[in-house]
Amino acid sequence: MTELTTQKEATLAAIADAHTLDALEELRVAALGKKGWVSLALKTLGAMPPEERQQAAPTIQAIRAEVTDALTARKDALEVAELEAQLASERLDLTLPAPEAARGSVHPVSQVMDELAEIFADMGFAVATGPEIEDDWHNFTALNMDESHPARAMHDTFYFPDKDSEGRAMLLRTHTSPVQIRSMVAQGAPIRIIAPGRVYRSDSDATHTPMFHQVEGLVIDRDIHLGHLKWTLETFLKAFFERDDIVLRLRPSYFPFTEPSVEVDVGFEVVDGRRVLGGDGDAPGHGWMELLGSGMVNRRVIEFAGLDPDEWQGFAFGVGVDRLAMLKYGMDDLRAFFDGDVRWLNHYGFSHLDQPTLSAGVGARA
Repeated sequence: MTELTTQKEATLAAIADAHTLDALEELRVAALGKKGWVSLALKTLGAMPPEERQQAAPTIQAIRAEVTDALTARKDALEVAELEAQLASERLDLTLPAPEAARGSVHPVSQVMDELAEIFADMGFAVATGPEIEDDWHNFTALNMDESHPARAMHDTFYFPDKDSEGRAMLLRTHTSPVQIRSMVAQGAPIRIIAPGRVYRSDSDATHTPMFHQVEGLVIDRDIHLGHLKWTLETFLKAFFERDDIVLRLRPSYFPFTEPSVEVDVGFEVVDGRRVLGGDGDAPGHGWMELLGSGMVNRRVIEFAGLDPDEWQGFAFGVGVDRLAMLKYGMDDLRAFFDGDVRWLNHYGFSHLDQPTLSAGVGARA
């Protein structure tokens, strides 16, 4: 034990004199590494008689603890000194002139989100948000999709292996519709909201990505009918695309959370090989493009939210934000939105000074 005490004193002195983290690491390995003198001393305990082991073990353990504490304290001191030296040497000269041009740009998705918020705020809509990690009840069941509902097959869902405290499956939300449920439960009626945000589905090609952006709208009030829905969508699309000749065509469809449900087609014409929204889709040289889904909120969904469907009615709609950006600003591959290519961002990005306003045109570029 005398030899161990001597090694300990020498090690503690060396630790106190260490001036770099590398030197300190060498001392740690020499003492506590697999072949360090403390580790080798611990290995001898197995060959000792029980009486001798009872005396030696506490001493060796105490030496290991003392060396470990000394290493930790010295490491903390060296890291603090290193940080202080770095802070002292890295100074920012606030008197330097600002760059002539602002660096970076606003991503087209962020720009379109701002445009949507500006347009719908003018129509009395508030912006609502919710968690991206959802439970099965809010994402499916409360939207009239029980466990055996065939509509669940419409979504390739990313599930988590664990369940929440109530035993419900957890997942990455497949749409922003859960925000509608949460908002109705929390606020009651009447309510008028849009719910923009990221959603997740297992799909990837030129027009689909596993993560994309969606905005959904919800209106719950008394005496709401399909005409209110059509007027809202028509007003929104005219303001967003900045054209008065936007023509809509509503086709019967099916969504579990709306009844009746309608797909919304928008008339377009081909200009220089690119589809440009506007005009009657039945006119020569024109066509119809399916743009978004919508409908009157299903009575069961209103009941799930704790409201009386005999008193309250409403409509809902949803559209992909990324697709709106592609149509308005001429991108042709959705995957490029998430590649982080600086050249693409410089070409399609927006100035931070380009704040969308209805008076100046929500799509005006600085």
